[in-house]
Amino acid sequence: MNAMNPSLRDSGGDRTPAEVKILEAVQGAIATPPVISAARGMSHFGEHALGWVGIAAIGALVDKPRRRQWSGVAVGAVGAHAASIVIKRIVRRRRPHAPSVQVNVSTPSKLSFPSSHATSTTAAAVLLGKLTGLPLPAVLVPPMLLSRLVLGVHYPSDVLAGSALGAASAAALLAAEKRLDSDRTRRKGAARHE
Repeated sequence: MNAMNPSLRDSGGDRTPAEVKILEAVQGAIATPPVISAARGMSHFGEHALGWVGIAAIGALVDKPRRRQWSGVAVGAVGAHAASIVIKRIVRRRRPHAPSVQVNVSTPSKLSFPSSHATSTTAAAVLLGKLTGLPLPAVLVPPMLLSRLVLGVHYPSDVLAGSALGAASAAALLAAEKRLDSDRTRRKGAARHE
């Protein structure tokens, strides 16, 4: 960051005014009381990936033939969340705190990058979409990302990075599951020929 130009820094040391302006614009355009209330509900649902774990648990209970895949959704959401926490502790970017940005929900930490809600939601949506055949990433991810801006607890780059991390986490889990399935099929085939 440019140490000579204080307008390019905040007390966190790494926020540019452009991201604050985006937050102001989002909040000015859509942060009405009903939208803030819905965003808070999404925030509570996504906290520590617990809402996604709950959906996966219900799926595992009612869809016993695909219990392993439903468990994979929970593992993927929690794993992605854990990865985001590790990165947050390394990067240590502070949450938005410009006077013009309204913070509309409490958070468990003051760390912002990447958004753990965006990370776990994207991972869960990709895995649930693969499991159900529904376009869930397109339906679930944008509202969660936008909700974090409405609530004033993340910069746009936080949610975009979180979503990218969640997608990468889900892809890694799906690749691992594919390898495991391939190994199982190979072992079953070998056992039949013995």
